[in-house]
Amino acid sequence: MNTFLDHQNWRYATKKFDASKKVSTEDLNTLKEAIRLSSSSYGLQLYKVIVVDNPELRAQLQPAAWGQSQITEASHLFVFANQTVVGNEDIEGYLKNAEQTRNLPEGAMNAYGDFMKGGILTMPEEVKKVWTAKQTYLALGNLLNAAAELKIDTTPMEGFDPAQFNAILGLDKLNLNAAVIAAVGYRHDEDKTQHYAKVRKSTEDLFITL
Repeated sequence: MNTFLDHQNWRYATKKFDASKKVSTEDLNTLKEAIRLSSSSYGLQLYKVIVVDNPELRAQLQPAAWGQSQITEASHLFVFANQTVVGNEDIEGYLKNAEQTRNLPEGAMNAYGDFMKGGILTMPEEVKKVWTAKQTYLALGNLLNAAAELKIDTTPMEGFDPAQFNAILGLDKLNLNAAVIAAVGYRHDEDKTQHYAKVRKSTEDLFITL
């Protein structure tokens, strides 16, 4: 655990990436697997993760992210996009996958499915969108932690225009919405913020024990 905490102290929101350094395919696959294994409400994972490597496409996205250099200088850009439409087929797909994965007879999880449908499908549409957007942050957390373990730098970012990202990436057509993004790569030697002490609340100030 001490190693994990050391890596958490090491990581920071990188302001300037070294554009000459790329994350290896092996490490990229590890980051993807960490995201795939992330916790998710009901295990449904009602989002997609778009990994943008193409430099021309990222150049198009940069103005929609306030011109921030991380968009183009990082090795990769991860876009976490929540589903804007959630229906019966999403739950049925999960149930089928779960039964096959756990070698259960068909219909063994119908009761759980009915429970999910009762809680999810009755939500107002806007509430569903907020809920699915929140799920992407769980996956983002896994990305940040896994990257720190690999000594790969990251910058989680909310400073972008989702509507423009959706249009550029064609997410609207897929019933997806860009909820949060993360630049991934390696810090530049010129990034002075890497030397700043991490500022966080004290344990006493942050936690309340009842």
